[in-house]
Amino acid sequence: MIKEAVLYEQLPDDRVKCTTCARYCNIPEGKIGFCGVRQNIGGKLYLSVYGKVIAAHIDPIEKKPIIHYMPGSKVFSIGTTGCNWLCHYCQNYDMSQRRKVEGEDATPEEIVKLAEDYRCQGVAYTYNEPTIFIEFAHDVGVIARSKGLINIFVSNGYCTPDAVKMMKEFLDCIIVNFKGNGETDFLKRYSGIPNADPIFQTLLDIRDTTRIYVEITDLVIPKIGDDLEEARKLSRWIYKNLGPDVPLHFLRFQPDYKLTHLHPTPLETLERHYKIAKEVGLRYVYIGNVPGHRLEHTYCPGCCKVVVRRTGWDIIGWYLDGHKRCIYCGYKIPIVGELNRTILFEDV
Repeated sequence: MIKEAVLYEQLPDDRVKCTTCARYCNIPEGKIGFCGVRQNIGGKLYLSVYGKVIAAHIDPIEKKPIIHYMPGSKVFSIGTTGCNWLCHYCQNYDMSQRRKVEGEDATPEEIVKLAEDYRCQGVAYTYNEPTIFIEFAHDVGVIARSKGLINIFVSNGYCTPDAVKMMKEFLDCIIVNFKGNGETDFLKRYSGIPNADPIFQTLLDIRDTTRIYVEITDLVIPKIGDDLEEARKLSRWIYKNLGPDVPLHFLRFQPDYKLTHLHPTPLETLERHYKIAKEVGLRYVYIGNVPGHRLEHTYCPGCCKVVVRRTGWDIIGWYLDGHKRCIYCGYKIPIVGELNRTILFEDV
């Protein structure tokens, strides 16, 4: 199934300019944009993966990883082929780097019904960069929202103001994934983009024009994307522009795709990143992809006690009252939404 895109401009000589991502591809008639899914047909831009789902799964929201928004929720996760980045470390490269459109046909109505049938609390657009199929996500999301479901993007943030404007119509939450602290040399060589400037601008646009909830991750890749000063710069930018309460996750790298010769990120490296972000003033910093690590938990800034205890994607302890205040000192923790008890855990 294909459908005419919304985010594009028509140009002379039957060319089109895609306005979905920061590449702003100028596409001749008959050709396809960098992402592999947006094609110029007769001087109009079409989304070739509209209604074409290559992956679908039911995930805990914590797997995204989103942990201060609707904790304990289940989300129906979908993705398509294609991506606007060329990440050498991508764990979903078979989907994201595939340039042949494949997948199962599914209408927006069918996807929402599946989410409801599996008693999910929302729909997540993930596995590949969701901005490249934003018109499809939009149509799913509008229906999902009308049914009381939340909508989540797991994104590289390499977007445009036009894309953010469309997100505003249906999106509730976005997690923006930095790689290698957003360092320019790393992104050029290992992700295929010139710099992280559009990502920062996307975060500012979301801050200024929407009510979309934001969390941030940084994939720390040993030797090539683990510079501590770059981590300090990123943390300072978040603190200055988004505030001290935005959760920041430093994620452990696992060797994959073109970087199988590297080792997983040493715990000491992740812990140094954590320490720097805390020194900058960020209140909620986490280490991810290390199940059982003490820095998976949420610590109260008031008394430093654990107020949400986790292992992997599971919540195993909840020490907040009905107003999400620390039961020990009363400090208000900025978690959005009520705890959804979809798993077993212990209350104090």
